[in-house]
Amino acid sequence: MRIKVSAVLFSYLCEMDDKTLHILEQVRRLYHRYGIKSVTMDDVAEHLCISKKTLYKHFTNKEELVRDVVLMDHSNRNKFFQEIKNKNLNAIEELFEVYRMINTMFRDYNASMEYDIHKYYPDLSSRVKDIRRKKMYDTMYNNMNKGKKEGLYRKELNSKIIARLHVFKVENMYDNDIFTMEELVSFKVFNEVFVYHMQGIMSAEGRSFFEDNFTRLNAGLG
Repeated sequence: MRIKVSAVLFSYLCEMDDKTLHILEQVRRLYHRYGIKSVTMDDVAEHLCISKKTLYKHFTNKEELVRDVVLMDHSNRNKFFQEIKNKNLNAIEELFEVYRMINTMFRDYNASMEYDIHKYYPDLSSRVKDIRRKKMYDTMYNNMNKGKKEGLYRKELNSKIIARLHVFKVENMYDNDIFTMEELVSFKVFNEVFVYHMQGIMSAEGRSFFEDNFTRLNAGLG
């Protein structure tokens, strides 16, 4: 079965009633705990204390339920990125918030759920991967251009290359045996990755701002 995934589907999630969204959140927790493959529609109905007939009023089949759970996850992440943008921070402050968000994503990462999506719903997996890549690329690309305009990043930076490197780095941090997941989400590694990246892109003005505000930017992460 081909599961359609597009930007339009993200908007339709916003139109769902509270009951449907509640079901999605509860199912997301089940999937995160037990994986997708092992959780049946019967399990979902039993967990929610509703009949299968009621469940099927909200979702035609399991494929649709899985799709909406995955889209809800990504929709929620997009809301966080939009909230960062709405804060009107300078490029360095904004990028720190983006990396903080990425750190949170690593903490929430569920290998079992990701494996099940990739194996049993390959079309969904591929399409969502494209959506996620575009969001990461656009976020970094726009931040690079913003930083250059503000004089905080080096003028000669190639925004497209940096943005692609960012996507490559984030995707490969998930799938590696160099760092454990515990190490990846630790403050120590997070701090080093962020500082390493910033040192390569900042101008003299940006470096001065970074050094003067580093303690503030790190507040609450130690």
